Amino acid sequence: MIDGIDIQKISLHELRKRITVIPQDPTMFDGTLRFNLDPEGRATDDEITSLLEKAQLESVLYSNMDGLQQVISENGANLSSGERQLICICRAILRKSKVVVLDEATANIDMVTEQKIQDLITSQFTDSTVLTIAHRINTIIQSDRVLVLSFGRIKEFDSPTNLM
Repeated sequence: MIDGIDIQKISLHELRKRITVIPQDPTMFDGTLRFNLDPEGRATDDEITSLLEKAQLESVLYSNMDGLQQVISENGANLSSGERQLICICRAILRKSKVVVLDEATANIDMVTEQKIQDLITSQFTDSTVLTIAHRINTIIQSDRVLVLSFGRIKEFDSPTNLM
C-alpha cells in the first residue's frame, strides 16, 4: 500500500511513474541542463531556476551564457560528481515522486555536497516516502526509522537516535 493505494492493482507503468531511484552513480542524459532536470517538460524555467538556486547550483546554471539550454557532456563529464548528484536530486523533486529511493546517493561526494543533499531532502520531499540505503550514519541520521541489515537479515529496526 502506498498512500492507501494497493500497488498490486495498478499497472507497472503507473507505479514506476510514482517512484524515483537515485543511484550512487547519477544518470545524466545527452542534452541540455533543462532536459536533464525535466525530461518530460512539465516544469517552467522559473521553477527549475528556483530549484537550482535552492540546491546551490547557481555556478552550474550561470557558468554558461546558455543557462538552462547549455549542453551537458556525455555522462555529465563537464560536471563534478556532486553537481551530477544534485541535478539528479532536483530531477526527483521536479517529478514529485511519492516514493524516492536513495541508493548510496551520497557515497561518492564530499561532506559539503552531502549536507546540501540532506537539506534538499528534508525541505523538498515532505510529501514523499524516502528510502535511504547507506553505510554512513550521518547519511541516515535525520531519518524517522532505520532498518539495519547484515547478510540479508534484520539486525535492528528503530529510530536513529535509539541506535547510537
